[in-house]
Amino acid sequence: MSETEPVPAAKEEAKPKRPINKAAVGAIGAILLLIVGAVIFTFKFVGDERERALQEWQVRLAIVADSRTAAVNEWMEQNFAYLREVSENASVQLYVTELVQAQAKGGSAVTEAAAQAQYLRNFLIATAERTGFKPPPAVGEVAANIERAGVAGVGLVDGNGAPVASSPGMPPMSPAMRIALAKALEGQPALIDVFLGASAQPAVGFALPIFGIQDTGSKGIGAVIGVRLLGSDLFDRLKQPGATEKTGETYLLRKEGQTVQYLSPLADGSPPLKKALTLDTPSLEGAWALDKPGGFALKRDYAGAESLVVSRAVANTPWVLIRKVSREEALAATDTRLTTILTVFLLFLGVVSATIFGVWRHGSSIRALEAADNFRISSERFENMSKFMRLVTNSQPTVIVAVDGETKYTFANEPAAREAGIQIADMMGKTMAQVIGPIKAQALAEINKAVLREFERQEHIHYFEADDSPEEGEPEIQVIKSMHVPLRGDRDYPPGILMILDDISELTRERRKNEKMLRSLIDTLVSVVDRRDPFSANHSTRVSEVVKCIAKEMGADDREMKTADTAGSLMNLGKIFIPPDVLTKTDNLSAEDKKMLFSSHLIAADLLEGVI
Repeated sequence: MSETEPVPAAKEEAKPKRPINKAAVGAIGAILLLIVGAVIFTFKFVGDERERALQEWQVRLAIVADSRTAAVNEWMEQNFAYLREVSENASVQLYVTELVQAQAKGGSAVTEAAAQAQYLRNFLIATAERTGFKPPPAVGEVAANIERAGVAGVGLVDGNGAPVASSPGMPPMSPAMRIALAKALEGQPALIDVFLGASAQPAVGFALPIFGIQDTGSKGIGAVIGVRLLGSDLFDRLKQPGATEKTGETYLLRKEGQTVQYLSPLADGSPPLKKALTLDTPSLEGAWALDKPGGFALKRDYAGAESLVVSRAVANTPWVLIRKVSREEALAATDTRLTTILTVFLLFLGVVSATIFGVWRHGSSIRALEAADNFRISSERFENMSKFMRLVTNSQPTVIVAVDGETKYTFANEPAAREAGIQIADMMGKTMAQVIGPIKAQALAEINKAVLREFERQEHIHYFEADDSPEEGEPEIQVIKSMHVPLRGDRDYPPGILMILDDISELTRERRKNEKMLRSLIDTLVSVVDRRDPFSANHSTRVSEVVKCIAKEMGADDREMKTADTAGSLMNLGKIFIPPDVLTKTDNLSAEDKKMLFSSHLIAADLLEGVI
């Protein structure tokens, strides 16, 4: 038996091995790579769409934040302007100079000094009443010879901080006021940051220097200090007109020690200065905003809700302005749409993959039915792909169609059928000229020819006269953004083009409307300057025309040419700060007049810095 046992083994070695079907292995590998690539592409598409939605919200929030910051800055400048009327008043400068001198002489000329002090007090009372630097009216108080604690007012102090005159209700000098006074005496406007006054109400102060009548030095002899309560005059400026977001909110905050202190009323009912959170609160929007003013991020607000946040620093203050909207409200629609697309696509890939592998395994064991099975597999794949394509494309607002080289439709989604006014089945096999008209068809067909010839994707913007344009007046223009993607053919289907058509007419009209509004505003400013300086009327217009010609000759693009046009039109804007008697002066100009005229362009540049 030992001699005969090797014989069967020898026969087994002589039996040929079944050859490996390299084509099948290659097909399986290609299918696996295709599935993996499709999954990666889908996740990348979802991520890109979500990122695009975040960028759109960044732009929307930034526009609101910039406008509200400008409103707060305007409020700050307005308050300084009120006090500047006091500090630059010649009578105030004269009387303060004499009162300070009288105090320095030990009270000489008491009668005259008392009269001057009474004048200053009356002047400050009138200023406080007119500008809002006054305490609120007493409610429920019993009349008595008891002076109320000072909470708001306008006061004059000398270089040592000693009071010269003030309106009723002016708070006494505090350490913060003395710091502001020291800065004001050096010739700089100073802010007394928000604090809780004697009435437990938030207040803010401003200080400006007062110079002597004949004093040529840079140090003031005293200062005017104004303190006012924070109220609706500031907080109403944080509200954006026309805002539609339910969770949209704009508020001010600052750093206070190791906490973020909220300076304005909040949507949760917190009054000013009553809410403060530590800087190390995880993902706190306030801590991020103080560290990176001017940025955009996804953070948690003071209530712990995840929010999209934009921050802006308020000039010359330690304040930061925040505009935020909850993530749930901002991205709800986007998340739902992208989740649906991702789920449907992954389910489709799973079904297709299971079908392919199941049919392939079954077909490998039944060689006689291979042709029929392959045909069935191809039919099922085509039908599933068609269903999937229709499911995905019908949920999109854009027109998506596929045509062959002869412009005949091979695919169309529901928006395309609604745009054409016929059924999808009726579009198949017809040319673009028969469905959308010869003018649009010709424009799109020329691009399709180039796409098939070069086999590269192209994007174009088209302008067509709308079918429903009015008979009289300017015709309505329809603006279409088209994307042309080449499709490779096979033995059953010739090469074609996938076209994605997006009607951006409304967006284009809004942009033109905004440009017209800006042009009108610029023309208004130019007319204001021309009225003040009739001798140089239309000078800005001529400069604008020359600048545009120079920019065009230099090869500037449209945006740069528009910027040059705007800059040329507004070059004389600084003349609004020059007195009319200087602009219309017919005699020889003095050196001071010439210096003033020559500096008007620099003033215009300062006004327009960061705008153009």
